Amino acid sequence: MHVFLRAFQHAHQFFPTLIPATDTVIKLAATVLLLFCLVTSGSAQSPVNPDSALQRVLEELAGTRLSVQEAIQSALQNSTGVRTAEAAYLAARGARRREAGAFDPSLFFSLYYLDQQLPTASFFAGASVLSTQQTTGNAGLRMALPIGTTIEASMNGVQLNSNSAFAFLNPQYTTFGNLTLRQPLLGGFQVSARKQLTMTERELDAAQARYDQAVLAVTADVERVYWDLYAAERNYAVQKVTRDRAEAFLKETTLRARTGLVGPNQVANARTFLAQQEVLVLESEELLGRLSDQTASLIGVRPDSGARQFVTTNNPPEIFPPFETELLVREAAQRNLELQAAQADVEAQRALSDAAYWEAFPSLDVVGGYGGSGLSGSARNVVFGGDTLRTTVNGQFSDALSQSIRRTYPTWNVGVELNIPIGLRSGLGEKDRLDAELVIAEQRYIQLMRSLEEQVRASCRELENGQRRLRATREGVAAAQEQVRIGVIEFQNGRSTAFELVRLGQDFAIAQERYSEALVRSAKAAATLKQLTSGAYSGGMP
Repeated sequence: MHVFLRAFQHAHQFFPTLIPATDTVIKLAATVLLLFCLVTSGSAQSPVNPDSALQRVLEELAGTRLSVQEAIQSALQNSTGVRTAEAAYLAARGARRREAGAFDPSLFFSLYYLDQQLPTASFFAGASVLSTQQTTGNAGLRMALPIGTTIEASMNGVQLNSNSAFAFLNPQYTTFGNLTLRQPLLGGFQVSARKQLTMTERELDAAQARYDQAVLAVTADVERVYWDLYAAERNYAVQKVTRDRAEAFLKETTLRARTGLVGPNQVANARTFLAQQEVLVLESEELLGRLSDQTASLIGVRPDSGARQFVTTNNPPEIFPPFETELLVREAAQRNLELQAAQADVEAQRALSDAAYWEAFPSLDVVGGYGGSGLSGSARNVVFGGDTLRTTVNGQFSDALSQSIRRTYPTWNVGVELNIPIGLRSGLGEKDRLDAELVIAEQRYIQLMRSLEEQVRASCRELENGQRRLRATREGVAAAQEQVRIGVIEFQNGRSTAFELVRLGQDFAIAQERYSEALVRSAKAAATLKQLTSGAYSGGMP
């Protein structure tokens, strides 16, 4: 500038009539030269490719590098949702095992000993103080069948020692064996007998499906959060570059105002724009931190010591496998595990409702028994009056047991038992309650199926429009970039105001954010489709 002024002054000395040496002319010449310098310098400072500036900011992000596969593996190991679903599955498996055990045979055994001193007043008691020692044993096998039949086979034995003078056997062994049966006729047979087992089997199917679906859901959740974090990083970089440009723009506008090229209102516009961008940078940084914390909570792993956040290393895919919407809707209806779990819940409630129908009737059971008895012991002489008497029975406990098994002294019985509750209100009320519970489960299934179809179609639409959305937002970024470039030139040539340039800068930032959203939206939609179809659609991860 000083060189130019000196040259102008020397020219005035030699050509005083052609070049008047006035302050106005000197200031005008200085202004023209300054404008030329600003245009040149402004053009040199403008980056040729804004993406390179964004890339530099992204590469400078500090944090723990995390790939999408590493995030998924950590989530599957540490996810509380997966662990909860696994525990629910184990609980359902235990309940099913418990109910199946109701049809397992069970052995029973009991042994009692009695020592009794009993005063008597009868001659026929055989002693003034009757002393008895009795040992009673009972053993057998009890079993319930899936058709409602209850069977019990038992063997009972008694050993009796007594000081009675009239005891022909001392000790005396008495045995009796029996096979008893009870069969309900109005209980729906296996419908009622197996109702708890059937219900727990369906609940186990539901828990298994929900566990598998929880694994798919966690995988999809991780992908969606990961791509959100990717978009937040890119938006932060866009905002930071915009803030840096706003700062350079303020300096340039201030310099122009000092030379009188622009007014103070344009400096105020530039300052306002810079202040807004400073706030937006802080908000973008906070959003980035929140999404990083959300990722850490989901995968159960925090960033390395000293690192404040996770930094993504994968780029979202842009190419996805082709699909047909109607085919995916049918696949989702057939393969969605959450829907299968809801169907299993319906079947569990139906098992209880069907059994309640039969149990509302009066109960009618057929009962019967089949067995034999045995007697043995050590024979003794009994003196009664002037006669000495002796029993023909003699032997060990094994002899009495053998008689029972061979049914030397057989016994059998058969009968029916009928129970009619007056009014039948208890059974009919339970039937009504379970019917209502069945309707609730069916409506939940229908609602879930409708919601599933809605979500599948919405995700398909997002994925179908993904390529066009990406092209449109990419063109929008290029157009906004060109607008900013032209706006800078027009501003430097005095054909535009700072306010117009600020508005163009905001439009450019919005276009970049829309492009970031378009980059991850298709990837998130693919992850959702994989979850909804339970793996029938295989697109998603890079």
